[in-house]
Amino acid sequence: MFGQEGSQLRLEWGDEGVVALGGLCAVLVVVDVLSFSTAVDVAVGRGGAVRPVRWADREGAAEPADPSWSLRPASLVELPAGVELELPSPNGATLCDLAAGTGSLVLAGCLRNARAVATAARELATGGPIGVIAAGERWGVSPAAAGTARGPLRPAVEDLLGAGAVLASLLGYGAASVEATLAAEVFARSPVEEVLAGCVSGRELIAAGHSEDVALASQVNVSTAVPRLVDGVLRA
Repeated sequence: MFGQEGSQLRLEWGDEGVVALGGLCAVLVVVDVLSFSTAVDVAVGRGGAVRPVRWADREGAAEPADPSWSLRPASLVELPAGVELELPSPNGATLCDLAAGTGSLVLAGCLRNARAVATAARELATGGPIGVIAAGERWGVSPAAAGTARGPLRPAVEDLLGAGAVLASLLGYGAASVEATLAAEVFARSPVEEVLAGCVSGRELIAAGHSEDVALASQVNVSTAVPRLVDGVLRA
C-alpha cells in the first residue's frame, strides 16, 4: 500500500519515497523547490546541464569554471549554453542520483516548469504510473549555510506546493492517490509567492540575503525546460 498501487498519479517524500515508488512508476519527478530543482530549471533553460551529486559525495564534486555559479538559482541566470555543472545538494541532487538506480525515468520539476514537466511525464510514461517525489529538507542541513549532518526528513511546504503544481497539470491522466490529489488541491488554493516568502525555508534564505532565489523559485509555469536525467546528467 505504501507504493500507492492502483493509482496512476502518486506522491511521496524524500529518500524513502524514492524507494517506495521507484521501479513501480514509469516516471519519477523529483521536486526540490528551494533550491536544487529551481537551479536545474534555470541552468537547463539556458542550454546548460547539471550533474547531480549526492550530499555524501560533495567533497569530490568538480569546482565550476566560474566560482559564482552555485546551487543558488540567481547565480545561474546568465549561465552560458553548453556548460555542465556538478551540483551537490542534500535533497534534490541526492534524490535524483538515488532515483537513477530504480529503473524509472527521472525528471526534475519545480514551480517554474511544472506544466512542461507534467506534459513530458505524460508522454514518457506511455500509460504507466507517474510518481512525484517531494524532496523536503533534512534536519541538521541548512539550505543557506550547509552543515555537515544529514538528519531525518522535514516535510517542506515549498516542495508540497511544487509537487502539487506538477500534479495539478497531470490530473485527468488517471486515478490519483489521496496524497497526490491533496497536493494538487493545496497548490490550487495557495498564494504561492506569499507561501514561499513566509515558509521557514524561504525566510531562512531571505534572511541570508538570497531573496532573489526565493523570487525566482516562486514563479509558476514560466519555463518550458524539462530536465531529464540521462547517464547521470540532467539536460533538456
